Amino acid sequence: MSAVGLCLSCRHARRIESARDSTFWLCQLSATDARFPKYPRLPVLRCPGYEPEAAVDRRGPPERLGPP
Repeated sequence: MSAVGLCLSCRHARRIESARDSTFWLCQLSATDARFPKYPRLPVLRCPGYEPEAAVDRRGPPERLGPP
């Protein structure tokens, strides 16, 4: 398993890169369910909300936070 854990292949996770070149994993379930932290501690090894995404490719450019 990767240093990210389940988030790497979860359909609810989004990779976010800050203006300071830090990478975070946003759990989109946190927007509607308080059981899920917005930015979970990694690696996530177990998660009740985990749903694998069919064809996940996280190698592309991450979403950016802050000014370009």
